[in-house]
Amino acid sequence: MKIAIDAMGGDNAPKEVVLGAIKAVREFSDLEILLVGNETEINNHLTESERVFILHTEEKILATDEPVRAVRRKKTASMVLAAQQVADGAADACISAGNTGALMAAGLFVVGRIEGIERPALAPTLPTIDGKGFVLLDVGANSDAKPEHLLQFAIMGSVYSQNVRGIAAPRVGLLNIGTEEKKGNELTKHAFDLLKEAGINFIGNVEARDLLEGAADVVVTDGFTGNMVLKTIEGTAMSVFSMLKTALTSNLKSKLAAAVLKPELRVIKNQMDYSEYGGAGLFGLKAPVIKAHGSSDANAIFNAIRQTREMVQHNVIKNISSMVENR
Repeated sequence: MKIAIDAMGGDNAPKEVVLGAIKAVREFSDLEILLVGNETEINNHLTESERVFILHTEEKILATDEPVRAVRRKKTASMVLAAQQVADGAADACISAGNTGALMAAGLFVVGRIEGIERPALAPTLPTIDGKGFVLLDVGANSDAKPEHLLQFAIMGSVYSQNVRGIAAPRVGLLNIGTEEKKGNELTKHAFDLLKEAGINFIGNVEARDLLEGAADVVVTDGFTGNMVLKTIEGTAMSVFSMLKTALTSNLKSKLAAAVLKPELRVIKNQMDYSEYGGAGLFGLKAPVIKAHGSSDANAIFNAIRQTREMVQHNVIKNISSMVENR
């Protein structure tokens, strides 16, 4: 199995990308990694060459680049070349921690959509209090959606959760403003009817306040709403930890208490760190394309590689294609 990685994407590239790749090949003997980027910069951090290869390019897509224009004009950018490796069959999947919009454009224009899938969906796995997590889609691949799109999101999220997360019958919930069947706008009302007849384990509407309680294993919504939910969860988590830090360092007594509580606080922080679950999958494409967080460290890159490897191993794309084809 070969995974192509945009070595120049993300805030900590290429160092953390390279270190994550090294960790992955040490952990998984069936894996080859192709690092796409500036060979000199990559080699500054590459201490192991077994099953790690480099495809040299000096061009890269910046966070400030307009996504579609950058993908079309920067043909030799590291992100575009990584996607091209997948399209050409030289790699089974690709990963980038770079410009999210550009990766979505590269996925669509270079890798291509699964036949029958109308819209791809960006789908991270977010943490829950019980540590099991849930898949949320879409979180920004499409601002608008039709009921049929939410149905396809539900199918893709369910297949992924079965094959990669090992959940036999994933509970699929529709994000809404109430749990009652007739709640919501026209989109959610029509989507509810479609999901009831979809042949998946649809449990009905779920509210945003219940997401971190583990209300469902897969939660579907339009990209506009999903992105705001994602950013709200991120912002709330950062604010809570910031307030805790301020409170626990305000005086000597609180500092002593912080020293005692430090191991427990670290456990909570790790439990709420969604990079532990991997990256956000761009579902609906002909091959696995994973968006790692922009601030990914080596461990986050490793988890994105682990997740991608499992998607390839369990034929997630083929299983999604089969379900869509048989509908």
